[in-house]
Amino acid sequence: MNFIIKSRMFGFLSLGIPFLIFMMLMMNGCKSEKKISGIDLTNLDTTARPGDDFYQFACGGWMKKNPLKGEYARYGTFDKLAEENTSQLRELIEEIASKSHVEGTVEQKIGDLYQLAMDSDRLNREGYQPVQTELKKLADVKTYTELIKILPELMLNGNDVYFSVYVDADPMNSSVYLTQTYQSGISLGERDYYLDQDTHSKEILEKYKQHVAKMFELFGFNSADAQKNRDAVLYIETRLAKASYDRVKLRDPYANYHKMSIPDLSKEFSTISWNEFLHTLGIPAVDSVNVSQKEFLTEVGNILTTVPLDQQIAYLQWKVIDNAAAYLSDSIYNQNFEFYGKTLSGKKEPSPRWKRSVRSIDNFLGEAVGQMYVKKYFPPEAKESMLKLVHNLQESLGQRIQNLTWMGDSTKAKALEKLGTFYVKIGYPDKWRSYDALQISKNVSYYENVKRAHHFEYAYKFARAGKPVDKSEWLMTPQTVNAYYNPSTNEICFPAGILQPPFFDVHADDAANYGAIGVVIGHEMTHGFDDQGCQFDKDGNLKNWWTEEDKKQFDARAKVLADYYDSIEVAPGVHANGKFTLGENIADHGGLQVSFQAYKNSTKGQTSQIMDGFTPEQRFFLSYANVWAGNIRPEEILVLTKSDPHALGRWRVNGALPHIQAWYDAFGIKEGDKLFLPVEKRVSIW
Repeated sequence: MNFIIKSRMFGFLSLGIPFLIFMMLMMNGCKSEKKISGIDLTNLDTTARPGDDFYQFACGGWMKKNPLKGEYARYGTFDKLAEENTSQLRELIEEIASKSHVEGTVEQKIGDLYQLAMDSDRLNREGYQPVQTELKKLADVKTYTELIKILPELMLNGNDVYFSVYVDADPMNSSVYLTQTYQSGISLGERDYYLDQDTHSKEILEKYKQHVAKMFELFGFNSADAQKNRDAVLYIETRLAKASYDRVKLRDPYANYHKMSIPDLSKEFSTISWNEFLHTLGIPAVDSVNVSQKEFLTEVGNILTTVPLDQQIAYLQWKVIDNAAAYLSDSIYNQNFEFYGKTLSGKKEPSPRWKRSVRSIDNFLGEAVGQMYVKKYFPPEAKESMLKLVHNLQESLGQRIQNLTWMGDSTKAKALEKLGTFYVKIGYPDKWRSYDALQISKNVSYYENVKRAHHFEYAYKFARAGKPVDKSEWLMTPQTVNAYYNPSTNEICFPAGILQPPFFDVHADDAANYGAIGVVIGHEMTHGFDDQGCQFDKDGNLKNWWTEEDKKQFDARAKVLADYYDSIEVAPGVHANGKFTLGENIADHGGLQVSFQAYKNSTKGQTSQIMDGFTPEQRFFLSYANVWAGNIRPEEILVLTKSDPHALGRWRVNGALPHIQAWYDAFGIKEGDKLFLPVEKRVSIW
């Protein structure tokens, strides 16, 4: 589960050539092999002017060569490479699934779960039978007390009901795991779909109502009851949406911190018997809980005690149905896709069953698959080489901090101290998780095994409550094609899955590689100093380390970037949300600045070489832009603008580069060009 600012993710990428070879060449300056530019000229659209639309110039050819596939709402460089990654995982998993294994081994669990996911005949025979027991148990609830007592069981089964409970580092005391609540329970994910009055949001909500009724009918309810249940679902979810913090407020760590003792929690939110509730979840006796959004939990209490019991039963039955849909028959899955895939995101067809099955294994047995994955695809020696490159980028960021004219010496000292204590994770964990306690069996349904996997995962996470934080734990599996910064541990993490082309190319010169992987590293480092990360100290505690004047300077400069993105029209009449995407936009800006300086440091004294008609500086920015090449459906633009803290791919290029002076110098961008920004309007932070 990713909450507030726990995972600052860069993007999805995938696999390619061995990483070690490139790193040894790059770090040791080996010149024995003639390098190439690292730029695929067919990715370009030279009819576009760099100063008017750099994204089109750098990526237009790629977009033409790679039209949207039916199963995608957005298809870009990340997705294309992720397909290769998924295919490699498929080979590993199918090889395991083709053989018999000793009961209880991780191979047996992977093989059996994959076979269950792939067995469409069995899934279609079973229909909605696997959830009948849960639905009947809810239908038999007679009192509010019974209903509240059943909530922990529903949560442990993976159902998103009313609110969430999770265990993570205490933001004010990052060395200890703290039990925390979080707003939840709305099936559309974003509160704005229930509250906004624009035409698109109203259309989505109307089609969602139709979807809910259709799903109830597929699960055996008659038409009248299905419509009655639909109305109950919409009523409760709308109330939850109204009480929810918006995406901007969720980014304020202080606004989402309300640590309370168990007696105070029980007094203020007396609807729930908290000791019993937490015990049923499997959380050991704790003395306090962080109620992340107090107003939201107050409204949950109001709903639990005032909304008619039959309406709440309908809502909880819906959450079971909605959660189970991906693991049942084709007719149920297809209706689920019809709304969430087609209507909401604009997809044309679902992913093939094998892909969905591989992703399921990856989700529930991630580190088990990951251990096999790194053994085959990622040499252990690569860790040390990557650490050297990270150090290079740290040095560059340190230089930039030292040279800041707007920051005072005392704050600089704290910033450099935080930078120097970054905990770096590369490739894969030093110790692997055990899956011994997870029972997977073909004697029960696919859905029943999924529930077991949820229980296993919650038991693993909840058992940590009140214990010291394990800083060696990974928040991503090794095969994940992504990266993150975690403020509570002050760590940056680069799984093996992202340490591949297009970020690395063994044959490419440094400019292209610094423009890609270098910016990724710089991006994650900068998250430690974005508008959220800068509120956490070197130990990961929510604690001010700024002078008042320096923080004012930072906030004023960050506002320039927020206002700039607010002005971007991503679709007719729809603007980007600069405050919501501020952290990622600061990280992109910092990543570009830090990596470009690191590149210049590494090539100091060397003669610039033009390759394929481009200077090294031009190749740096072309390589960066190519990372974000992609096509996207109009529906998905609207979804991501509401839900994704990252700017859209086009604007991670056309929005970020106009603030980078080196880009102007590289391509001769001048006043009169559409992307030109006067110096006084450009952001300058890190």
